[in-house]
Amino acid sequence: MTETILEAAQRRNEQAAAAPLRLMAVHAHPDDESSKGAATLAKYSDEGAGVLVVSCTGGERGDILNPKFTVGEIDMPSVRQREMARAAEILGVAHLWLGYEDSGYHEGDPATWELPPGCFGDLDVDGEVETLVRVVRQFRPHVMTTYDENGGYPHPDHIRCHVISKAAFEAAGDPDAYPAAGDPWEPLKLYYNVGFSPTRMSKINEAVREATGEGPFDEWLKRFADNPRPNPADRITTRIPVSEYFEKRDMALLAHETQIDPDSHWFAVPREIEARVWGTDDFELAQSRVETSIPESDLFAGVRERVQS
Repeated sequence: MTETILEAAQRRNEQAAAAPLRLMAVHAHPDDESSKGAATLAKYSDEGAGVLVVSCTGGERGDILNPKFTVGEIDMPSVRQREMARAAEILGVAHLWLGYEDSGYHEGDPATWELPPGCFGDLDVDGEVETLVRVVRQFRPHVMTTYDENGGYPHPDHIRCHVISKAAFEAAGDPDAYPAAGDPWEPLKLYYNVGFSPTRMSKINEAVREATGEGPFDEWLKRFADNPRPNPADRITTRIPVSEYFEKRDMALLAHETQIDPDSHWFAVPREIEARVWGTDDFELAQSRVETSIPESDLFAGVRERVQS
């Protein structure tokens, strides 16, 4: 009998929860899991680790960014849910909605943001931390990943995602914190995604230019040069070799068809060039409760020994 989408999702959820090593990736919106560390999620799932993606919001206020997407009467929340289900299937991961409403994108000084009432970035932080603590205690991850204090980029939901993920990592093992949220569980490591650093983009860009005569990230790099920010590459502690999972990463990203133009510059890089120049997903080790040595090539470094002992 053919397995339905819901049955497959339930199977992945059960397998992830029962795996001896477990990783929880906390993201702000559907599609973030596919653009930030997706190859790593696919790799660990393929190797038998339990991988759970938590989407804090439903991405309801996301614009249609793919000009090739046929726009008619569209129920954006439902569409984003279907896209996320397909991406999770491709990556082979479990998925959970935290249940909050997208805050929408806002520019400028955060003090000037006028957030929609009741959205993720507008609600009481403590209640959101308790919600995530409950998920941590249920899934019992050994490793958590999320964004740094800048949110990766200054979107209110990304910043709030960082705030509650860090707080949940610290509180989940404390029996006095949120006692109604389940039995304590102490995750062992917390990482921040290091994604589109100018160092990485520049190296890939120059390699592609050498091979093809064109640099796909010229415009992106110029914007960064005109508006410089701290370089995330300076914070990398952990590089996960994942080039053999680039195809799955791209397929998962394309599953979010309202958000991703298949002809965009992200897909203009020959994967063999990317694999040669920068074949890793990169992370910053933010907190660790196990001994490990920097640099790392495994999110479970130091954890495997603890779990197997």
